[in-house]
Amino acid sequence: MSFIQNLLPDNILITAVCLLLTIVAHELAHGGAALLMGDTTAKDAGRLSLNPIKHMDPLGTLSLLFFRFGWAKPVPINPNRFRNRKAGMLFVSAAGAGMNLLLATVSVGLFIYTGNKHPLWAEFLQLMILYNVYFAVFNLLPFPPLDGSKIVFSFLPVQMERKVYQYQRYFYIILVIFVFSGALQRILVPAANAIIRFLVGLFL
Repeated sequence: MSFIQNLLPDNILITAVCLLLTIVAHELAHGGAALLMGDTTAKDAGRLSLNPIKHMDPLGTLSLLFFRFGWAKPVPINPNRFRNRKAGMLFVSAAGAGMNLLLATVSVGLFIYTGNKHPLWAEFLQLMILYNVYFAVFNLLPFPPLDGSKIVFSFLPVQMERKVYQYQRYFYIILVIFVFSGALQRILVPAANAIIRFLVGLFL
């Protein structure tokens, strides 16, 4: 996972803050989108909160502290409560990556116009750009349980969706192999770089 190592600065505090903002915003977007589609599960569970403690996963938090890369507890979603199940799955699944790309866009703009104010501010914005873009691209990969697979499934007939889900564990194994073999890096890095260049071009 050398691509992650390349993103790790010496300032662990800035790293932790950026990762928490990236991950919590991603999960909040899922919960908020689900609420808009009629599912109150996340709201009822108290997960539509800006308090990062409510979103912390014990193992993900330990990973964040020791490896500077972690994850949050997935926001609970009940697709059966969506007003339109297929549309709801598409909207909710895309919301997390959409929020990350929005944060990356704002961070690019702030970096271009205010990044020279202070070195720590510039480092914070650079990491917000990198983490949010990488997190968005990673989650859009079409491997269960990532959001990208749910976006693809939202276009499939229900019968086909159920059949594909029967093989979910095999897709998970493929994803793990991609991560630890370095193959994931060859997908993420070019895609992330292209997105960052595009975002920078919006402000120049």
